[in-house]
Amino acid sequence: MTARTTAAALLLLPALLTGQSARLGEITFPTSATVPAAQAAFEQGVLWMHSFEYDHAAEAFRRAQRAEPGFAMAYWGEAMTHNHPIWNERAPDSARAILARLGPTAEARSARASTPRERAWLASAEVLWGEGPKPRRDSLYLDAMRALATRYPDDEADAFLSLAWLGLSQGVRDIPSYMRGGKIALDLFARAPRHPGAAHYVIHAFDDPDHAILALDAARAYSDIAPDAGHAQHMTTHIFLALGMWDEVARQNVVAMQAARGNSDSLGWAPGHYTWWLHYARLQQGKWHDAREWLLRQQQLLPADAPAWRRAFLQRMVDEWQVNIGLFDQVPSHLVTDAQRTATGILTRGLGAGPAHRAPTAALRRLADELTAWRAAHPDSMEGQLLEPQLRALVLLRDGHVDSAVALLRATVALEAAQPVDFGPPAIVRPAHEALAELLLEAGRLAEARTAYERALARTPGRARLLAGLVLATEGADDAHAAAARAALARVHHGADPGATETLLKRVAGKR
Repeated sequence: MTARTTAAALLLLPALLTGQSARLGEITFPTSATVPAAQAAFEQGVLWMHSFEYDHAAEAFRRAQRAEPGFAMAYWGEAMTHNHPIWNERAPDSARAILARLGPTAEARSARASTPRERAWLASAEVLWGEGPKPRRDSLYLDAMRALATRYPDDEADAFLSLAWLGLSQGVRDIPSYMRGGKIALDLFARAPRHPGAAHYVIHAFDDPDHAILALDAARAYSDIAPDAGHAQHMTTHIFLALGMWDEVARQNVVAMQAARGNSDSLGWAPGHYTWWLHYARLQQGKWHDAREWLLRQQQLLPADAPAWRRAFLQRMVDEWQVNIGLFDQVPSHLVTDAQRTATGILTRGLGAGPAHRAPTAALRRLADELTAWRAAHPDSMEGQLLEPQLRALVLLRDGHVDSAVALLRATVALEAAQPVDFGPPAIVRPAHEALAELLLEAGRLAEARTAYERALARTPGRARLLAGLVLATEGADDAHAAAARAALARVHHGADPGATETLLKRVAGKR
């Protein structure tokens, strides 16, 4: 499992409320519908779609079709629920089948539209769902939406134009495109502060540490705009996480699970995208008791025939416990079949092989060799390329080859820095930036360690293990910034379990 390949599917968890009672924000999307129920259902569909609750949106558009079978825009809307641009997903055959119910050809469908404006909306869908590779269709669709927004300027044209910009980069963050889409969404949010798409697309455009501050107002507003959309509650935390605001990350993912599942018993929640983010926030907060109880409870409750993606999410959370906290004996190291033979599983066994500052054990050396072999067998895996040098560097360090270990990890850091920025918990469970900082700390090169920790925190703000390392590096060097580092850790751990801060400092220092 990777966070990026599964998140899209998992965000389609059903919301508690459907139909006309759902609270989803406010839009104005006038159409030629002559039946009020058809217009109301159509607007509900657009509202659901702006919060990426595509199953609910599709059902709303089908209700509009039943209320007024000749309502062309209802077919446009249902077809558009099969385009998931942020997740780099589309289902063209399904979308074309929906459009075919309106008419057998593009010309026939256009004739069913009642106004030039509605024909323009249908034409944009025809462009998107035409033949050809996805990047080409996405580029043509962007051009169509730019023309539509110029000819028929309104809030919905701008909302879908913003989303078209965000979807242009095929699932890989392209900063210029994201900034263009974000600017359109920011302007829309300023004039329509209850528009769910405006807040949502602002968040997606700016959900990285360098830009997240631009979306903080939208993140704080979105949960109130669309309280019945589980994805809306979760999406706010993209910005909170990028800013290291762990209380907000934890709170909003609890709300997201309640909206999505209608279940307030957190111990009964199955592993998934929202619970992963909640668990990660608890680790950063120092609320380890809650995190551990949830992991152990899930191990007991998750059935043997649970879907592989649920088991993989649970394993991911176990891996993050091991790496972030380092209390390897408190949670089983693997829950998924063959998990120990993954690159992350090999790394976590290596990190737990023995106290720091001890000559490398035969077990650690064997694990480094095992991870090297894994990387050779998976040459295209970024996980292997970023994790294998970490164990190899530990072996070098404990053999006394400090400069070689540092050089190896600096090269790995450069490789990591060239990758797209994560928009969530680190995709690689132990970032190379963190590995370099900890190695420099262990080697006693405190000034270099401080710089490495600061650079790592720029990529993952508020990560508690990094803050603990920064405290150790600055206090060990009697650095003038030591008090500020200690205060930053205290803010993150303000509600931590008793003794969690001291335990974390000991673990990062290599003490048992």
